[in-house]
Amino acid sequence: MQNRIKGQQGFTLIEILIVVVILGFLASTVGPQLFNKVSQAERTSAGNQIDVFATALDSYRLDNRHFPSTEQGLEALIKKPSGSPEANNWNGPYLEKKEIPKDPWGNEYQYRCPGEHNKHSYDLWSKGADNASGGEGEAADVTNW
Repeated sequence: MQNRIKGQQGFTLIEILIVVVILGFLASTVGPQLFNKVSQAERTSAGNQIDVFATALDSYRLDNRHFPSTEQGLEALIKKPSGSPEANNWNGPYLEKKEIPKDPWGNEYQYRCPGEHNKHSYDLWSKGADNASGGEGEAADVTNW
C-alpha cells in the first residue's frame, strides 16, 4: 500500500503553468469576441425596440391622423396625451407594457416630431452606450433614419 502512495505523482509546477498559460491565451482571444457579441446584441435590441415604437406610432397616427408632438412624446403611446395636437380618437395603449422601456443601456429613447431627419414624420433614436449624441462603434447612436 505504501508503494502505491509513493508511486503516485501529482502535476509538476511546469505542467500547471502550461495549463494556466493556455487558459490565459484562450481567455484573451475568446473574451473580446464575446464582449463584441454583447455589444452587437445591445445595438440590435435597441433597433428592434425602435421598430416596435414605429409600429405603435403608426397605429397612433392611423387613429388620430397625426403623430404625437415632441412634448407629448412616447408617453402618448401608453396614455392619452393632453395638449396640442389633440388625440380625439386615441385608442391605446399602443404598447403591450404600460411603461415606455429604456434602451439597453438604461437610458430614455429620444423622440422628435416633426423630425430633423424625417421631416414629414418623426425622429426616434437611442444615444447608444455613452448616452451622448453621435459617437462611433458601441457608442454610436441607434436611429430610425
